[in-house]
Amino acid sequence: MAEPDPDLFFSTIVELQARLRAKEVSALELARAFSARLERLGPRFHALALPLTERAIRRAKEVDDDLKRERRRGPLQGIPYGAKDLLACPGGPTAWGAAPYAGQVFDYRAAVIEKLDKAAAVLLGKLAMVELAGGPAYRYAAASATGPGLNPWDPSRWAGGSSSGSGAAVAAGLVPFAIGSETNGSIVTPAAFCGVTGLRPTYGLVSRYGAMALSWSLDKLGPLAHTAEDCGLVLQAISGGDRRDPASAGRSFYYTPQFARPLKEIKIGYAPVDFAEWADPEARPAFQEALAVFRSGRAALVEARLPDFPYGPVVSTILSAEAAAVFEPLVESGKVDQLADQKQIAALKAGLEIKAKDYLKAQRIRSLIQEALSRLFLDVDVLLAPNQRGPAPKITEALDRRYLDRPSPKDPGLRLLTTAGNLAGLPALALPCGFGGGMPLGIQLVGRPYTENLLLTLGREFQSRTDWHKRRPPGV
Repeated sequence: MAEPDPDLFFSTIVELQARLRAKEVSALELARAFSARLERLGPRFHALALPLTERAIRRAKEVDDDLKRERRRGPLQGIPYGAKDLLACPGGPTAWGAAPYAGQVFDYRAAVIEKLDKAAAVLLGKLAMVELAGGPAYRYAAASATGPGLNPWDPSRWAGGSSSGSGAAVAAGLVPFAIGSETNGSIVTPAAFCGVTGLRPTYGLVSRYGAMALSWSLDKLGPLAHTAEDCGLVLQAISGGDRRDPASAGRSFYYTPQFARPLKEIKIGYAPVDFAEWADPEARPAFQEALAVFRSGRAALVEARLPDFPYGPVVSTILSAEAAAVFEPLVESGKVDQLADQKQIAALKAGLEIKAKDYLKAQRIRSLIQEALSRLFLDVDVLLAPNQRGPAPKITEALDRRYLDRPSPKDPGLRLLTTAGNLAGLPALALPCGFGGGMPLGIQLVGRPYTENLLLTLGREFQSRTDWHKRRPPGV
């Protein structure tokens, strides 16, 4: 292949697969082109933790042999991708974004990587992340052994955590799709800040075998890509039961857009305050425009509010207690002090002091939250809200002090939808929806468990009416 057309690097999975089948490009050519770009630009955004170029070249050659013999493995065959560096993979260290684990090597593959290998996707490298996937808490974007995740739209701003490398790599056209993880916002946040599409699956739908544990009862794995359609294709490949993950739901996902419900039968719940008073002033025009796009469709929009619960304290207690239990050996060894973020260090130590009664109380409240959200979904099919109040912060900004100087509206709306959705194990689709201050903004759709096809239907419809998912960062 001659010098790659820049459009190649921002092509969707569907577009790349069409070119492979038409023999306009080979899997080997794709692997070489994307690998070279990832190695060249990945460090610029602190997005690359470990290149796996030799592995990718070998795998791409095998894929081309299959294609020559007309052996079809599905829509991901020959498509390059990157994986967050909390997924075990032989061939180099899996450092979890943290200095104490810099030399950690696994001799087996995470279930997600196994499934993508079976689908004949081509792994190019491990992508950077916030140390320990964010742990119980961290204060600065620099909480990573690879440095702060830099946003391709403006490197003075954050790419979002903890899947910062996954979000930045897709946004900059370094990989067509990436695997990220979410415990309390780590897929939907980088998707919003970097202007890409992200899908947080229902809890238990994707096996976490071989993935670093942060919170056993909250962790989920999912894709970031250019479009909702691409996310559906990836989820189909990585979903499925797995006895090696005790939380596995034993269910698979099949992307079936051909069986989509008519839009006129779908009821979308939203809170006007989320798109106005809660939003940053510079973000409000874009959020209002996104809301207008949904209004212009045939789905019905009705006002909705989250049930009144202490979502923040509940998720904090559960996450802190479980993370401290996971990383107790790190704390007890004293190596926890090698982490980059002082708040992260303090939070892991403090988590060991959480009493069992407080953890159990938080879990009981969580069950009430799940019941209340189930009742809410009797009146609506999905919930719609902004992902974040506004664009990505500066990398020097203290993340836990962003809005302390701003009065909060009395109406809570759906502002805590990300936390509520994670506590209840609900799926979410993050969609780019415009710009504020020259930076990407995002919205999210949240549904009942196992309604990913419904979310993807709405996402495809939104992206058929807008072009935000096609925008590219300048200079890349």
